[in-house]
Amino acid sequence: MAVTSKQIAELAGVSRGTVDRALHNRGRVKPEVAERIRRIADELGYQPHPAGQALVLARREFKFGVYVQSVATPTMQMVLAGAEKAAAELKAFGVTTLIKTHPTIDKAAEMLAVDEFLEAGCQAIALTPVTEPDVVDRINGLSESGIPVVVFNGDLPGSRRLCYVGMNNYVGGQIAGVMMGYMFSDGGKVLPITAHLTNYAHYIRAKGFMEVLQGDFPKVELLPLQACFDNDTFAYEITKTALSEHPDIAGVFSASNGTQGVCRAIEEAGQTGQIRVFTFDDNPKNVEDLKAGRISLLFGQGAEYQGYRPLYILYDYVAKGLSPTESSEYIEPSVVTKYNLREAGRAPVIMR
Repeated sequence: MAVTSKQIAELAGVSRGTVDRALHNRGRVKPEVAERIRRIADELGYQPHPAGQALVLARREFKFGVYVQSVATPTMQMVLAGAEKAAAELKAFGVTTLIKTHPTIDKAAEMLAVDEFLEAGCQAIALTPVTEPDVVDRINGLSESGIPVVVFNGDLPGSRRLCYVGMNNYVGGQIAGVMMGYMFSDGGKVLPITAHLTNYAHYIRAKGFMEVLQGDFPKVELLPLQACFDNDTFAYEITKTALSEHPDIAGVFSASNGTQGVCRAIEEAGQTGQIRVFTFDDNPKNVEDLKAGRISLLFGQGAEYQGYRPLYILYDYVAKGLSPTESSEYIEPSVVTKYNLREAGRAPVIMR
């Protein structure tokens, strides 16, 4: 026989309204009373009626904030599209989503966006974090004040974020390192390029790549890591200079953005297809270069899903009281070649 909220109320010594508020995080209930109600509900195996729960949720209103940085890059445009898709779907459940963006990585812009979310009354926030101690402190403060934060695309270790959604960037770099290492196991020079050395996701991805080559493939000569700051022109100049100093470069690893600049420099040197280019993100520009043979391997990281999933995690947490089962939802990198392009962009595999 199904347990009712009336029975829980009688055992807890409270009204049915108090039980409803405690189980659905709606309204004010003393913490110790709410805990007693939830404990009784768990012990009895209480399950709310799906139709009734849907009706209750439909009557409620929520406001979430989403901040996406670096939207000038094609990959982050895909991430933004995922967030916009989730926001449109959640309208039916009473969720209003405020989405703010910035073309580059900028701590001040991120802090301002958070301030604006709070002023607008947002109950939860999802953001692509800037790797700065101030941002960690801000997320911790939000968590302490009851505002859950989900970070995506790049993690922020040490913060009290509710969850991280994205690739394990260190492992992604390792996978790329292993594949390039086996390609040049008899020796060869490899140029690693990342976007921002101060961005955790970019740096740790390059770190994983370089450590695999240095540790497992001693015959590969790894050139110094360079940063292009998400700029194709800078990546072009870096690659052009490296080719003039090391005309025997065998491979280039582009950890993030700037790959079009890399390809242009190699093409001008007449070495397209001879120098192997590995990069991340199956965005339209990279796919075009893959088809043309300018890129040898792409590693997808479920960019659209990274923007899509955080809003649903926040909705489950705020509206239903459901915490994420894991502190990180890791998306397994996909290896994309010109032969399996039709599989690119498929639903990502979540690593537990």
